[in-house]
Amino acid sequence: MFPGQGAQAVGMGKDLYEQFPSARELYDRADEILGFRLSRLCFEGPEDELQQTKNAQPAIAVTSLALLKVATEVSPKLLERPAFVAGHSLGEYSALVAAGALPFDEAIRLLRTRGELMQAAGEKNPGTMAAVLGLDLTDCEEICREAGAEVCNVNAPGQVVIGGRREAVVRALDYAKARGAVKVIPLSVSGAFHSSLMRPAADGMVQPVATASLADPAVPVVLNVTATPTQDELAIRHELVDQVCRPVQWSRTVEFLGEQGIETFIEFGPGRVLTAIIKRMLRKSTCINVNDAASVRVQLPDG
Repeated sequence: MFPGQGAQAVGMGKDLYEQFPSARELYDRADEILGFRLSRLCFEGPEDELQQTKNAQPAIAVTSLALLKVATEVSPKLLERPAFVAGHSLGEYSALVAAGALPFDEAIRLLRTRGELMQAAGEKNPGTMAAVLGLDLTDCEEICREAGAEVCNVNAPGQVVIGGRREAVVRALDYAKARGAVKVIPLSVSGAFHSSLMRPAADGMVQPVATASLADPAVPVVLNVTATPTQDELAIRHELVDQVCRPVQWSRTVEFLGEQGIETFIEFGPGRVLTAIIKRMLRKSTCINVNDAASVRVQLPDG
C-alpha cells in the first residue's frame, strides 16, 4: 500500500538517503529526471514549497519507493510476491511501479506533470476539501447534492472527504453538522482534488498517459476509481486519467482485500494513514507501517 498527498513532511526520507545506497540512488535519479534537487526539498524544505502539489506528488512517490526498495533488500522473501498492490491517489503510481507495470523514471515524470496540472486546475477552478466524520456515505452524498459539493475520497466507513467550490463545501459542512456529523475538518489544500473541478487536469493527463511506457502488472493492482483488481495495461491507462477527477474508493478497496482473505498489509511511505484505516476496518489484520529507516529494520524480519 502506498499513501497519497498529505503524508509529506520536511525531513522525509533523509535517514534512508544517508543510510542506504539504493535509496540514495532513487533520490538522485529523481533529481536528474526533474532537473532540480527534489531530494533537498524533501530533506530541508522550505515546507511551503514541499507542500505545493507539483512537488509533493513526486516527493511522496520517491520516498515511498525508496522505502520499498530498502525493505526488499532487508526482507526479500517477505516481499517476494504480494497478492495485490494498491495506492491512494498518487500512491497508485507507486503501486504500479511495485507491480512492474510502470518504470520508476516514468512514474516520477508523470507525477510531476500530474501535480502541475492539478495545481493549475486548482488555480483556474478554485476549490477546497473537508473531512466529514461520523456520517455514512449515503448521507454525505445527499448533503453534497443539496450543497453543490462532491464526494472526493471514501476513505473508511464514517470517514468521507468532500470537495468543491469553497461556498459549496461550507454549506455542506453546515448540513453535515445538522445531520449529526461527529466532526468536520476543513483541509488545507490547493484545490478540490478528485472532483469535477479537476477536469482540466484529467484532460491534460490524456496525452502523457497515452504515450507513457506501461505494461501489464505482474500482480493485480486494485484501482482507485472502481476498487477492482486489474492486470490490464489499457485499463490502467484509463484509470490514471479518470482518478484525477473521480472519487478515491479506498474503503471499498480495503473491503475487497478483506473479502479476498488478505490478512497482512504493509504500507510504504511517509505517515501511517492507510495503516490506521485498515486496522480500524479489518481488526484482525496484521498491519506493518514502513515510513523510515528504523521501521524497516525493526518491523521487517529477515526473509
